[in-house]
Amino acid sequence: MATQDKLVKIGKEGFALLDEAYGRSKKPARSRVPTATTTQAYDHYHHQYYNNQLHYVYRGPQVITVLEPVIDSNQAAQFYGGMSVVDHALACNFNAAAADDNAKAISQGGAPDPTEKVFNVLQFGAKIGEKEEPESIESNHMAFVQAFQAACKHIGKARLLIPKETFVLGPVTFTGPCKNPTPLTVQVQGTLKAISDISEFPGEGEEWINFQSINGLIVTGGGKFDGQGPASWKYRDTNKDNDAPGQRLPANIQFVEVTNAVVRRITSLNSKGFHLFITQCQNIRLYHLNITAPDNSPNTDGIHISQSNLVKIAKSSIGTGDDCIGMIRGCSNISIKKVTCGPGHGISVGSLGKYDNETDVKGIIVKDCTLVGTQNGVRIKTYEGKSESQASGLLFQDIVMKDVKRPIIINQFYGGKMDSIVKINDIRFVNVTGTSVSKVAVDIACSKQFPCQKVHLSNINLKYSGMDNDKTPFSSSCVNAQVGYNGMQLPPPCH
Repeated sequence: MATQDKLVKIGKEGFALLDEAYGRSKKPARSRVPTATTTQAYDHYHHQYYNNQLHYVYRGPQVITVLEPVIDSNQAAQFYGGMSVVDHALACNFNAAAADDNAKAISQGGAPDPTEKVFNVLQFGAKIGEKEEPESIESNHMAFVQAFQAACKHIGKARLLIPKETFVLGPVTFTGPCKNPTPLTVQVQGTLKAISDISEFPGEGEEWINFQSINGLIVTGGGKFDGQGPASWKYRDTNKDNDAPGQRLPANIQFVEVTNAVVRRITSLNSKGFHLFITQCQNIRLYHLNITAPDNSPNTDGIHISQSNLVKIAKSSIGTGDDCIGMIRGCSNISIKKVTCGPGHGISVGSLGKYDNETDVKGIIVKDCTLVGTQNGVRIKTYEGKSESQASGLLFQDIVMKDVKRPIIINQFYGGKMDSIVKINDIRFVNVTGTSVSKVAVDIACSKQFPCQKVHLSNINLKYSGMDNDKTPFSSSCVNAQVGYNGMQLPPPCH
């Protein structure tokens, strides 16, 4: 195939994302940049391998640029996790650092930007108060939608402001695309309360607060989204375990087909279903979130991600009745760092295999996280599967467990005893320490038809903290798995 070089500007943040997503398989070599290759004065360049393809990375004082060797459209889609070269460049060109700084300044009450127009929901007729009166609920729905539409259509910097008051609100959808040249800011200072009547949500898939088809979004402000879940949890299918599939209740906040977004310094309380639901999104950053619900609340995943690429979660506290973070079909290049989880069911990849024609899960990094009193620690779970898919390139590193029931678990028999056809490959658990309240702290149960490949455990140091009268040996269990070990192994490795 003939080659054709293509210059793609991705920005500093883009270079960091590539590093994080694909890792460096070769140390960069420095050299002066030949003047014939570029008209800009770059200091040096790196020969960099990603996915076994050489990329020439030019690092300058203001910008980092990638000069790609041959990549056709199919290769590009595979290399960039399903994104085209152009889409990937646009995503990485999003100035996440600037957007994050802006969100931080707004959440801390910084001085107003004179070039920014503010659209306050009170100016559009929103009603203050906690009573669920039909007239107020209808007024708030109209006011919030109209204020958002006005901000979205403004050809300039815009901010939707929800001030420090309490507003009762039914399901509402904020839909783009927007005309703003910079990310649209949604500043939530007050408290939003969801209507408690579940009949106002017609069916599954009807979420509470929805952001849809928006490119460039900041949600911040220190406010609270109260889903008033206790009034609805009794309608969850009680014939099933809370962690099993069934009728899903509305999520507090949904992001669907949202690109280039920062979500920072908000609280999600007592969601009816998932707290944050991210689906079909690209390049989403979530920082300093406080997500909370009782440990017996059903299916209240803290952050639930599907069919999304380039999602970064950091410096957040999540305690719910289900997975603190769950990643299912089509998730790629997900980074989770410095998250405290508990109570809940841990940080999970899966369930996988539930849907027809599932796309693969790949490039997941969970690092510097702490799990406290959770039912599981870090987990991969699959059903028997309706079609072949794969989970690969998963790293769980520097994880602290405090009285966790099942610290490390791969379960390919989730929801039954049938053999899964989901393939699991290249999974690493590195520097996992702390305490386990169960005697089987490492439980790897893989498919007989497709055994797990390249599962590696390095420096595992877990101690038993359960009942003193349990004389069962502290152990690991491995079934149908190719497992490698390095460094300390406590409990002892599988034989």
